[in-house]
Amino acid sequence: MNKPVPPPPDGGRILDEPLGEALSRRYLAYALSTITQRALPDVRDGLKPVHRRLLYAMRLLRLDPQGSAKKSARVVGDVIGKYHPHGDVAVYDALVRLAQDFAQRYRLIDGQGNFGNIDGDNAAAMRYTECRLTAPAQLLLEGIDEDAVDFRATYDGEEEEPVVLPAGFPNLLANGSSGIAVGMATSIPPHNAAELIDACLLILERPKATTAELMQLVQGPDFPTGGVIVETGASLMEAYETGRGGVRTRARWTREDSGRSGWRIVVTEIPYQVKKADLVEQLAGLIEAKRAPLLGDIRDESAEDIRLVIEPRSRTTSPEVLMESLFRLSDLETRFPININVLDAKGAPVVMGLKAALAAFLEHRREVLVRRARFRLARIEQRLHVLDGLLIVFLDLDEVIRIVRFEDDPKATLIRVFELTDIQAEAILNTRLRQLAKLEEMELRREHAQLTEEKEGIERLLGAEKEQWKLVAVGLRDVRRTLGPATAEGRRRSTFAEAPAITLSDTVDAFVAREPITVILSERGWIRAVRGRVEDPLALPFKEGDELAFATPAETTDKLMIFASDGRFFTLACDKLPSGRGHGEPLRLMIELDDKVGILAVFAHRPQRRRIVASKAGYGFVVVEDDALALRKAGKQVLTVEGLGAALCIEASGDHLAVVGDNGKITVFPLDDLPQMARGKGVKLQSYRQGALRDAMAFAAEDGPTWVDPAGRTRVWTDWRAWLGRRGSAGRLAPKGFPASRRFRPV
Repeated sequence: MNKPVPPPPDGGRILDEPLGEALSRRYLAYALSTITQRALPDVRDGLKPVHRRLLYAMRLLRLDPQGSAKKSARVVGDVIGKYHPHGDVAVYDALVRLAQDFAQRYRLIDGQGNFGNIDGDNAAAMRYTECRLTAPAQLLLEGIDEDAVDFRATYDGEEEEPVVLPAGFPNLLANGSSGIAVGMATSIPPHNAAELIDACLLILERPKATTAELMQLVQGPDFPTGGVIVETGASLMEAYETGRGGVRTRARWTREDSGRSGWRIVVTEIPYQVKKADLVEQLAGLIEAKRAPLLGDIRDESAEDIRLVIEPRSRTTSPEVLMESLFRLSDLETRFPININVLDAKGAPVVMGLKAALAAFLEHRREVLVRRARFRLARIEQRLHVLDGLLIVFLDLDEVIRIVRFEDDPKATLIRVFELTDIQAEAILNTRLRQLAKLEEMELRREHAQLTEEKEGIERLLGAEKEQWKLVAVGLRDVRRTLGPATAEGRRRSTFAEAPAITLSDTVDAFVAREPITVILSERGWIRAVRGRVEDPLALPFKEGDELAFATPAETTDKLMIFASDGRFFTLACDKLPSGRGHGEPLRLMIELDDKVGILAVFAHRPQRRRIVASKAGYGFVVVEDDALALRKAGKQVLTVEGLGAALCIEASGDHLAVVGDNGKITVFPLDDLPQMARGKGVKLQSYRQGALRDAMAFAAEDGPTWVDPAGRTRVWTDWRAWLGRRGSAGRLAPKGFPASRRFRPV
């Protein structure tokens, strides 16, 4: 019987642990790698590793703005071979984005060749394009050779790469960033660099400056494609305070006359990250699907600049209304999310507000300044040490030359004879004899004095934090001159405006031809719209046993408002009313109105107009018609009625109100005594022992109230002031001649 063969030794590579723990640990490692190495930018230089490696590799290739460009393939090859072990397509896509003026507010790479366009076309292959650094990229790299930042080993340990760039300007907010990691994301819009620098200088001047004070300098995002920002100031304030929010951006457009009273819309700037070709296709799709009734045609006449021509379907349409409808239906208006989620100086993800992000950048700049100063100090001390040695040997140059020419070990001899250090002796030996012979004592002492003075200045700087911040401010002011508003690249591109107060219903009504009509409502509730103004509504035909109840002048673009005895308002579109050729249609088929509920008022809606509503119990208030508009067939409950129901709904014109009850008593009081409300019961207008409120009239004091006598004549009530009293009083009996119906107007 054969014995079982033991398994081979595992060599320490097999671990016995629960699967859940093993997966959790490995997924956590993957998540951290995604967060720190791919998705989130560093708050100090605003770059992700791939962008940082691209710029550093191009610097080593000496692709300066003043020099000649090299093939993009050469740059990509260096990056993936030395620093970034990923696919060449991903690296080239990152390079292309840094070179696109519609993607980067301040381009960091100057591309030559086809680097794509705003239509969404891809760039040419990297073997066809060339690139070099730009001036803003040089500002980010300035001082990197002077020990300004830390370096770390690359993935294979053969090279070194910077952990962060010196960053001469706040690139994080200037160019923005976006990315999605595991469980978190970042979305930072671009800003104007000059405004950011001004805000940094304010923080240096007043460290306790608030976000509101910073926003007086940083107005908001500044997108490379321009556009009009219509986000409210309060919303932007919250976003900059918390680091989370959003900003709405619209296309920039102008009205252009096309002759014969015609016009068209020309769009010259579109929102950030919107592809122009996709936008044109989207607008054409709206026309085909008949979702944009105001839009007639869309054409793309763009060359180097954007020019989208939008033709209206009807000349009677307002350009503002047409564009408002398209803003709601297309990417002519977009919302860019704000989520300033970044890696701090310790590499931990954190959401920062505007001030925190700028403060972190400033702290980085101070650290870069200190490190560069220490680097310069070390170089000065090294040179001074060499100069001390040269001054010593200068007194006997012939002996030095003899030792160098004839001694077997000149270095040791120099050290012994002149009491030099190893560094001083090495420097002398590395100096050519011709140069050594031309040494002049005055020149050496002048250089020694200059370096000594510079050394003392640097030492004072390193010992005074206040002086360090001053020097940081000086550097930022120099950068502002390079990227300031006076330059073509530095001027603000996005502007700010308030969205016009046009409702969605206005955009639909704009397609309706505006014509005068007369709305006819019969006693039995049949409604119709007769074209034009009807001089004698009583002459219109009605069903047998029916008669006229309301005749209201309006237009086809109006909203018809109906007030019922249960305190509800109903709203109907006048262009949707049945034709006036017949007897119309029952109103109760259009709205949910009970047969026991009566109609008290019918009128055309006017924005911001005020009305007085009151119940038979004598309570009422002033309501704005806009607050009473109803979007449902069930209407909108505005007046709270108890038992007897509503009594009236009249226009709140003038400055006084006269109220009459069933008991024939009238009280007059100022209209200002009534509160303005959106809904409710209201306040007491008049007190009654028996009966209820019958009628009311609003009037101007200089004109006085009026009533209609039985003969149909309008009488002016001249002595109404004798009835003037407090709101809620019982009042006095009506004057002689007041109608027996106890109404100011006949029903």
